[in-house]
Amino acid sequence: MAGGGQRPRSPPGGLLGMAAVVVVVAGLVLFPTVRAVPKEEQHSVDLIEKNYVYGDIKHEVNVYVKVFTNSPFLVCMDLARSQEEVIDPKYLWIGPDGKNLEGRTYVNLTETGKLMVMGFKEFMSGAYTCTLSHKIIETTTQEEREMFEAYKFMVYAYREADHTYQVFVRFTTKECELEANSQFFEELKRILNIIISDLTCHIIESSYKCHSVRIPKQGLSHELFVSFQVNPFAPGWEEVCHQVPYDCEDATNMRVQEARDRIGEFFSKQTYALKHEFQTVPTIHYVDNSFSVTHIDSCRPGFGKNDITHKNCASCCVVCDPGTYSPNNEVTCQICARPRDKKYGARSC
Repeated sequence: MAGGGQRPRSPPGGLLGMAAVVVVVAGLVLFPTVRAVPKEEQHSVDLIEKNYVYGDIKHEVNVYVKVFTNSPFLVCMDLARSQEEVIDPKYLWIGPDGKNLEGRTYVNLTETGKLMVMGFKEFMSGAYTCTLSHKIIETTTQEEREMFEAYKFMVYAYREADHTYQVFVRFTTKECELEANSQFFEELKRILNIIISDLTCHIIESSYKCHSVRIPKQGLSHELFVSFQVNPFAPGWEEVCHQVPYDCEDATNMRVQEARDRIGEFFSKQTYALKHEFQTVPTIHYVDNSFSVTHIDSCRPGFGKNDITHKNCASCCVVCDPGTYSPNNEVTCQICARPRDKKYGARSC
């Protein structure tokens, strides 16, 4: 076995919850892990009967709809009006293209003026306006007056942000010029990729630096400061996404979270191994409690975050407004100096 340690003893199954076989590579202890591919989230397109958004006669109402799902019902009146008697109501819904929505195959229009947009996509974003006409009848004279009220909804497609995890971890080494440092680093990456490969995740943006560290009451030591990202887009991830009947962020985010958890578990077991499995400590070994992780969000092309414009959906990747675009996986939509086509979700300018 590589790493300078003796063949480790099998850990107690009750403590680690794992099988008895243990492998040591370059001072890293590998416990076989029972892997379960995350069950894909069940997606329902059933109508939610009380999922209503009411209009406001004073200002437009912002509504955010996750791509490929149905919008809530947009109600062509405000909440106060909905509690009152309305005589001879008529409803006219106009879509973002300025045309009547009645008869469109992708909308559900009820006789009480409620609108649902089904299977929402980027190009469906924009202003949905409704005009409510109704009559007021004077009690004494029975005189009829027709009233008109206009309601505007700004409806935006959004996606969940894609998650990547930035990991930092440290290892003690004999000296910074040690040739084994780079070999150890490559082996560490290989092991971590094996641990998460069945999740179609992989290690990217990996690097390390060696520093001299003065530790109180222990003197000077040398440590490898290792950083890498856990990314959900390893080769084959698109094929996995084709197996789910909806957008893929939920699936990839579940998988990369599972990958992050496995890697965290792997490093936590290094501490156990150093205390219980080695009589001689390996030349390069894990620094206890040095594992830390933060998550990084990214958006798909055509989407971005804006916590000012879309403060009610600040964590969402919202479709880029007309006149803006996003060509890559950044989190902001860029302003287009000379937009050729003013549309939602532009990926180029």
